[in-house]
Amino acid sequence: MIFTQEHEELRRSLRKFVQTEIDPHADAWEEAGIFPAHELFKKAGDAGFLGISKPEAFGGLGLDYSYSMIAAEEWGRALAGGVATALGVQTDMATPALAKHGSDELRREFLAPAIAGEMVACVGVSEEGAGSDVASIRTRAVRDGDDYVITGSKMWITNGVQADWMCLLANTSDGQPHRNKSLIIVPMKTKGVEVARKLKKLGLHASDTAQIFFDNVRVPVRHRIGEEGRGFTYQMEQFQEERLYAAAKATTMLETAIAITIDYVRERKAFGSALIDMQTIQHKLAAMHSEVEALRAISWNAAELYIGGGDVTEKASIAKYLAGKLALEIPNACLQFWGGQGYMWESRISRIMRDIRLTAIGGGANEIMLQVIAKQMGLSSGKGRKAQAAQ
Repeated sequence: MIFTQEHEELRRSLRKFVQTEIDPHADAWEEAGIFPAHELFKKAGDAGFLGISKPEAFGGLGLDYSYSMIAAEEWGRALAGGVATALGVQTDMATPALAKHGSDELRREFLAPAIAGEMVACVGVSEEGAGSDVASIRTRAVRDGDDYVITGSKMWITNGVQADWMCLLANTSDGQPHRNKSLIIVPMKTKGVEVARKLKKLGLHASDTAQIFFDNVRVPVRHRIGEEGRGFTYQMEQFQEERLYAAAKATTMLETAIAITIDYVRERKAFGSALIDMQTIQHKLAAMHSEVEALRAISWNAAELYIGGGDVTEKASIAKYLAGKLALEIPNACLQFWGGQGYMWESRISRIMRDIRLTAIGGGANEIMLQVIAKQMGLSSGKGRKAQAAQ
């Protein structure tokens, strides 16, 4: 990827936004278990950061996805990883299908204000019995005249407490599990929508995550994104951007983990010398740096393919898998070099370890990514519920 002056200007603007609008409040938001999404998103929207690759007709910048990858990298530098995750939901998880397949009316009503930061969005796919196994979701939307009547529940919904609308995946018929689903925009203040509880998580504390129930919720059929029965396909498309976002964000989080660890071992002394002078530590840090650079390379390679209109399923899955794998390994290895200080709740390395842990689970667990890759290699027939879910 060849970066232009416009790429670098966007990177500088995003980094300044993170440093001035997120980092000074990170500790307070972590302690509170929530951040003011409407306030922050309005600032991000005013700066043009929430619609970088979205159509200009609805307030976006109309740029290619390389600029969104830069945004993901810079959000990943934030001291509060939960805020970076929430921003990614707004830009790369809840809105891609709406931007690509939604009617103009629907995009004016929901996409434009999301890009402007005037509405907070969430995506409703996962359920307690259906996380990575998307095909087995149970939430239903039954047609009744000009409305859908929705019953069911969603779990682990990022932005769910503060969201104004949800991009909901629901079964709209009794057909085959890959052809019976639709994506529907559900305003969160609709009668029958209940935010049951804000979930307490291992990490990403600044991000509000909710369990949500739907009790005979009525929404107009015109709120459906694209064709009925095409929701599974549209959601798989959305997953590609989610996985690229996750890989790019993880890259800079891992890069930060290594950088702050290098700073720490330069200062920390044991047996009369700095830890950085130990060859075994130098080699481990060099190996970790090499792995992160490999992750960056495959992520940007996948992004280039995506921008060119190619099938990015395999490469995006590889990038997401590597990001999840390194998320399990690198922060843990770095924390070891910090000793007891690394085990303290307030240390940045422990926060990174907690926040990045979700990378191996959300948006398709590592095991699902390997199943997708195996199928792309011709090693798997795609049979079985989890393999089907990842198609």
